[in-house]
Amino acid sequence: MKRICVFAGSNPGVNPAYAQYAEMLGRELLARGLELVYGGSNMGLMGRVANTVLEGGGKVIGVMPTGLFRGEIVHKGLTELHEVVTMHERKAKMHDLSDGFIALPGGYGTFEEIFEVVSWGQIGIHSKPIGLLNVDGFYTPLLEMVRHATEAGFIPQMQGELVVCESDPAVLLDRLRDYKPPVKGNKWSELTEE
Repeated sequence: MKRICVFAGSNPGVNPAYAQYAEMLGRELLARGLELVYGGSNMGLMGRVANTVLEGGGKVIGVMPTGLFRGEIVHKGLTELHEVVTMHERKAKMHDLSDGFIALPGGYGTFEEIFEVVSWGQIGIHSKPIGLLNVDGFYTPLLEMVRHATEAGFIPQMQGELVVCESDPAVLLDRLRDYKPPVKGNKWSELTEE
């Protein structure tokens, strides 16, 4: 792995641990010589992780649609900024630039981004590792929903392992480094094997 894409809230959240863990993740990326790919904002958790990597001399690549420059407030100190037109282009570019994905706490946008890369992994578009940094149990309800969907027969059992979840940034990055996709092929593979 050379580059990790981090999805995160453009707000800081109410729990101070969210910002602390964004900075811890940034320091861990630096310690491993990993470059950061993210949405390009200087706000919220997005800005925290980016600033931590930049302040340590690391490389940070932002991707942002022109229409969000004022709302998300584009970061002016990035190593590279890719300006795109649409959110679809943004996500495709972030995917293309990255070797793996991590979601910090966030809202609708973060959920949508992480679920899109999980869905892409499920149908065989990529086999890159995907992780959740479960700060103070933030992602525990989401993991319960995934378990529920698996038990209800909507997610094949083996594909419940597409997402790695840890509460420690170093452990999460170790697991992403050692990641092996749970299945070859796509979500229909285990349905057609006989």
